Amino acid sequence: MTARRSATADRRTLLTGLVATFGSVGLAGCTGGNDDNDDDNSGDNDDDPTDNPDSNDDETEDVGSNDDETTEVHSEYESTDVLVTTADGDELGEVTAAIADTPDLQELGLSDTETLSEDRGMLFVYESVEDRTFGMPEMSFGIDIVFADDEGVITSLSHAPEPESEEDGSEQTYSGRGQYVLEVVYEWTAENGVEEGDVLNFEL
Repeated sequence: MTARRSATADRRTLLTGLVATFGSVGLAGCTGGNDDNDDDNSGDNDDDPTDNPDSNDDETEDVGSNDDETTEVHSEYESTDVLVTTADGDELGEVTAAIADTPDLQELGLSDTETLSEDRGMLFVYESVEDRTFGMPEMSFGIDIVFADDEGVITSLSHAPEPESEEDGSEQTYSGRGQYVLEVVYEWTAENGVEEGDVLNFEL
């Protein structure tokens, strides 16, 4: 269902120096990198199902552990499934999004994540609809930034490419108006036909 509940804390108010100029300021980001995932996955792949009569159980556990490892990328965050639909309810795409609803989580954002898969994202939850500006400091990949109002209706979206090698991303800013902001991998919205007026559906 469409999100209607406000979060408990306003986000991404990190760059206080820019607040006076831009209003609410956000940093794209996520906790943790993928190094731990690679190490853990390599261990999971060592099991040979043919050597163990209980291998089916082991495989089931491995599948679950992979999900846990993916979640560990956002280990300090709660998560929710975000389904994007048209206004008529036609499904366009879905991601599992880490919820950034406190200043600390919003400050880190996705900036400490090395890569982002197409089925993952980050959802920033604010207390009210406002004009907001997001930046790309220390980002190692491009993202789409989707702004939505208090009913989850998309008000605008931006394609934010990876900063150039000589840039730190701090000068890349993207503005929109909303209570919710969804960050997904670069060009995800174009590939799924997501546009203004479509709806973010999720539960908090």
